Amino acid sequence: MDRLIELLPQLWDATLETLFVATAALIFGGLAGLVLGLALYATRAGSIFPNRVVFGTLNVIVNTFRPIPFIILLLALQPIARGIGLPGIGAPFAIFAITIASLFAISRIVEQNLLTVRPGVIEAARAAGASRSRILFRLVPRESLGPLVLGYTFVVVALVDMTAIAGAVAAGGLGEFAINYGSKQFNPWVTWTAVLVIVAIVQTVQFIGNALARRVLRR
Repeated sequence: MDRLIELLPQLWDATLETLFVATAALIFGGLAGLVLGLALYATRAGSIFPNRVVFGTLNVIVNTFRPIPFIILLLALQPIARGIGLPGIGAPFAIFAITIASLFAISRIVEQNLLTVRPGVIEAARAAGASRSRILFRLVPRESLGPLVLGYTFVVVALVDMTAIAGAVAAGGLGEFAINYGSKQFNPWVTWTAVLVIVAIVQTVQFIGNALARRVLRR
């Protein structure tokens, strides 16, 4: 317990690093995943811009990368990160790896939530003279905003989990803190404190996400 009190400054720094990495990865991966999800939705058969070749190509890419376990993807991305001038460890690498891992999962979540928009709503917009681009970029996201908020809430929780896993390759955050000061030093107090901090972050994110989704759905 005394050792845990001594490590409180490092715990605080690790918590901030986890939040920073998760937020940055959410921005980059969230935007990229949103674009890819819109493309998947728009180009599927019977959708707004149907294109069998484009949809088939994007679908194969997403299905190829999405099932890869994150710890394996971390190791595979290290030489690629170094090749583009990023370190193979630390927060910059964690952001890069988590962004790559998350964008494919996010794209599928976006696609599935956009599919919840009723065809009648789209047909009514077309009958009213709305362009296909306007329907895709304004109407459809607005109609599926509630499920999208819940989907992105799930993503944020997954990103926090990924930051912890990234600690296994010295990528910083609470995961590395728990490994270096808890597991390697046989100190369960430190390990469980890191676990409780992660749980607190996840619970806070889930509470905020649920509240936002309820507010959107009531409109």
